[in-house]
Amino acid sequence: MLFGKRGLQPINLALQGGGAHGAFTWGVLDQLLEDGRTNFEGVSGTSAGAMNAVVLAHGLMTGGRDGARAALHNFWTQVAGSLPFEIATPSRDGQNVSLVPAFKMMMQWAHYFSPQQLNPFDLNPLRKILLAQIDFERLRSESPVKLFIAATNANSGKVRLFRSPEISADAILASACLPTMARPVEIDGEPYWDGGYAANPAVYPLFYECKSSDILMVLLTPLLHKGTPHTVQQIKDRVLELAFNSTFLREMRMFAHAREYANESIFQIGRLERRLLRLNFHVIDAEEQMYEFKTETKMAANMGFFELLKNMGRERARAWLQASHGDIGKRSTVDLAELFY
Repeated sequence: MLFGKRGLQPINLALQGGGAHGAFTWGVLDQLLEDGRTNFEGVSGTSAGAMNAVVLAHGLMTGGRDGARAALHNFWTQVAGSLPFEIATPSRDGQNVSLVPAFKMMMQWAHYFSPQQLNPFDLNPLRKILLAQIDFERLRSESPVKLFIAATNANSGKVRLFRSPEISADAILASACLPTMARPVEIDGEPYWDGGYAANPAVYPLFYECKSSDILMVLLTPLLHKGTPHTVQQIKDRVLELAFNSTFLREMRMFAHAREYANESIFQIGRLERRLLRLNFHVIDAEEQMYEFKTETKMAANMGFFELLKNMGRERARAWLQASHGDIGKRSTVDLAELFY
């Protein structure tokens, strides 16, 4: 495993979902890999975060850091070219994209027709891309990082974590299964939807099942929205974003409360409290820029848009490394109480 290599700072990664906006996370990972001063013990991902996590792990397994960078580039390039028609076009300034009218209409149909009606043959280009690029059998036994992929049980609402020995194309597709656009992915007789409903992403396995004291969260959804939505579409978009972020916010608030409680204890503290007090949290996001993108751009499979987001992620990761690399293993670089209370 990469964890524990001499001279490298071990960290855990928590990768949020966000559709096409996951290309921002591609940029963050690309910069971390190029920088070379950190390695990864555990990676928890949901939806697009799950895609990035499994491609990262496969690339590290087959070709080290350079292999991981190449694998991520190949994956996002293949996603951009996976549809038989263009669904998004760039704006004049190249700083955003808009969905073409025909694809917008199809998304509207999703409010009135079931996935079985819209896609009777259950076609999913992501399955073909994943199977072509990732050796899941080998990854299940040789993954260089601990993987935690979240999906939501469509019948119970409970989170299902797929760990490294359980990783499959179905697990990744389940983590990214939007119920209005695709049929539930059935695994072991249970139907699963997008993991964002139950964990976006799940942070607790990085706490309980990893040794590293540092958790770097790569966030795609703004923690604070500007203004109150008023139009029907704005309200629908906000409701969906709040639903996808609610469990993550509760989990992080729990961590903030638990750390405060452990820190205030005047009695002998135990194993759990010691682990909590050693834990360091870090965040890389682009809240201001992400807020400017319309929610519909999460569906924009466009290479120009992906490159824009990748470069944004690289820039934010570079700034974080410059400002905070020396804090890894020593202290948190974000105040959990300030962020999540």
